[in-house]
Formats: sequence, structure tokens, C-alpha cells
Amino acid sequence: MRYFFVAIALVLTATVPASAVDDKIADRLWEASKVVDELINAPDADISKDLLRRAECVAVIPGLKKAALGFGGQLGRGAVSCKKDGGKGPYGPPAMISVTGGSFGLQIGGQETDVVMLFMTPDSFKHLLRDKVTLGVDASAAAGPRGRTASAETNATMRSEILTYSRSRGVFAGISLKGAALRPDKDANKNLYGRIIDIKELVQQGNVAIPEPARKFVDAVTRASAGK
Repeated sequence: MRYFFVAIALVLTATVPASAVDDKIADRLWEASKVVDELINAPDADISKDLLRRAECVAVIPGLKKAALGFGGQLGRGAVSCKKDGGKGPYGPPAMISVTGGSFGLQIGGQETDVVMLFMTPDSFKHLLRDKVTLGVDASAAAGPRGRTASAETNATMRSEILTYSRSRGVFAGISLKGAALRPDKDANKNLYGRIIDIKELVQQGNVAIPEPARKFVDAVTRASAGK
């Protein structure tokens, strides 16, 4: 009988109802999905559809702030989703992430800005498995090229593992995030998935069910990758 109740408990904790997810995390995912939708619908296609199609992972930090710049405080939180099956499959369950530090405050002024990161190389997702990755140090990163084709960009830019963009006043443009630290948001992931979860399960294995509050974000990234 004891084993029966243990089994029931495991079933009940296997998935997390949307109502159990913190409103701030659900809102973050919602805002991230809106950023991607607006990216898709931008009339001038500020980010090349070809780059979106080739990306292995897409990360979005909605409402990144300058406020804590220089004090090591929290600048922004968001989500990242990666293609499953070594980049050949559909986009998988998102991992919640945070961005801190960096010297990009002068680029964004005193306003909030949305940030999009495209992980371009087959192994670039592996940087997400670390407790901390510093852009420009642990992973090569460059301000992403603008326009529909981006074919005239330098080889140095196009060889970068991560291409970074910001959006303010409705326009996406490349932004350098060198020096910024990217980390898993472990508390947010625990809340979203209902248990302590290794980020490897999300960005590498991708076998975890996508929680309902995250579905819109994954769907938006999937549409962006397909050019729809």
C-alpha cells in the first residue's frame, strides 16, 4: 500500500498545472512570446529569416533594464528554447535564464529594452549547461546583422556562436552584450516544472513536457524558425 501512494505522488508531481506557476514567471514567458511574435511581424524583418531558421536556440530577455548596471544586480530574466535531437527536431521545453553585468548600458540608455539571442553553432547550446557563461569570454558573441539576408556581414560576425539583438521603440538592432553573464534561473525553473531540474534536461535532452504557461513561447519560436 505504501508503494501505491508513492506511485500516486510521483504521478501528481510529474506535471505542474498552470495555476501553480508563479504569475511573474508566466508573465515573463508571455512577454517573451510577444517579443518573438512582433519580431516575426516586423515589416522590415530586422532579423534575417535565414538566421532564425539556422539558429539552434533562441533566447529572449523581455524588459532588460539598465537600473542595476555597475552594481552586479539583476538586469533581466527571460527564457531560452533549443531544437531537440541535435538541432534536427522541434523546439523543446524552455529553460528560464537571467542576464547580469556587462557594459552595454550606454547602448540602451535609461530605458528598458528587449533582447534576443540566437545560438548559431551546433555546440553553442552547451554553454547553457554551465552555471555561468560570460559572453565574449566563454562564448564568442557579436551584435547581430540586420536585414532580410544579412549576407554582406563580415566572416567574424557570422562565425560567432551567439548573435545578439535588442529592441527599443519597436525596432530590432544588433547590440553587443560582451561581458554580460548568462545563468540558469534555477528558482524559476523549479517553479515552472514543479521540481529541481537540471538545465540539461531542457536544452539538451528536451524530453520534458512543455508546461502550459510556456507553450505560447515555444510556439512563437517555432513559427519564427519556420519563417511564419
